[in-house]
Amino acid sequence: MSVSLLKRLAVPIGTEPMEAKLVSELPAEPGWQFEPKWDGFRCLAFRAGNEVDLRAKSGKPLARYFPEVVAMLGALKPKPFVIDGELVVPLEGTLSFDALQMRVHPAESRIRRLSVETPAVLILFDMLLDTTGRSIITEPLVRRRGELEAFFKGARKVEGLKLSRYTKDRKDTTRWLDDARGALDGIIAKQSDGPYLPGARAMLKVKRLRTADCVVGGFRYESGSNQVGSLLLGLYNKEGRLDHVGFTATITDAERPALTKKLEALVSPPGFTGKAPGGPSRWSTERSGEWQPVKPNLVVEVRYDHVTGDRFRHGTKLIRFRPDKNPKQCTFEQIEPPALPRNLGSLLK
Repeated sequence: MSVSLLKRLAVPIGTEPMEAKLVSELPAEPGWQFEPKWDGFRCLAFRAGNEVDLRAKSGKPLARYFPEVVAMLGALKPKPFVIDGELVVPLEGTLSFDALQMRVHPAESRIRRLSVETPAVLILFDMLLDTTGRSIITEPLVRRRGELEAFFKGARKVEGLKLSRYTKDRKDTTRWLDDARGALDGIIAKQSDGPYLPGARAMLKVKRLRTADCVVGGFRYESGSNQVGSLLLGLYNKEGRLDHVGFTATITDAERPALTKKLEALVSPPGFTGKAPGGPSRWSTERSGEWQPVKPNLVVEVRYDHVTGDRFRHGTKLIRFRPDKNPKQCTFEQIEPPALPRNLGSLLK
């Protein structure tokens, strides 16, 4: 039995991607370059001969879920290579994380259908192995970027492959975020003379965080306690019904007794008149069906990072209560998915 060519690469499959540490602001000193932070699946793509493999940040294989990307990379003239990028699915003028997640499905027939209906795009931003088969992990970023630019040029603008732009001017990043109208996940900062450090948090990231005013439609008690553990958040849809959109659990111990008393005085079904919490969910913190409905009287301002479909992807941070806000003013318009920039040329090649 012949040994897979992929196993002979100087950068082996299983190499961990370099990661980023969350910071409050981008570095101001020289020696850094900045790139858009895309909201997709981080992906290392390996090519040797006619063999292609895709690996997620976790190390899990992705190739079977994105056959169109495998075919696209396998048809490129440059080989071998190992490139670092982000898998995204453009859909209806934005990047759809829901459409991306739908790919991770056991049915091959469904995967094949979606690969045609909603094809994925691989956005490149680093290179670990050049087209001569030489590992360039220890080379500074400026050299790796040069190799990546040459690789992308050699691909001749193939459909499904994009190159993320970068800048050394910190002011450009503010313009990017403004132009993107919230479509970007944030900004990544990399040291221009730094090597690629697999698995290390050697990059910096600043995430774009937004706020929304939400109605408290219910609450859950802390596990094993008679004190409130989390608030269940809702927004009014176009039909005027209150839909469950997520939760916040950032309640201090000092706040719990008084807040619990206030919430228990408001307990009254149904709480949510549209989509309600409980039942199967991919958010492990939201799987329990045990929650208390309350009258929709309380409004809270929360900070969030992502919206997936019609709800917050992660837990939110409670900022403050808004007694000055009419609950009926808390609508989905606040978190509607932003469109991609009209001119993607400022962010992609």
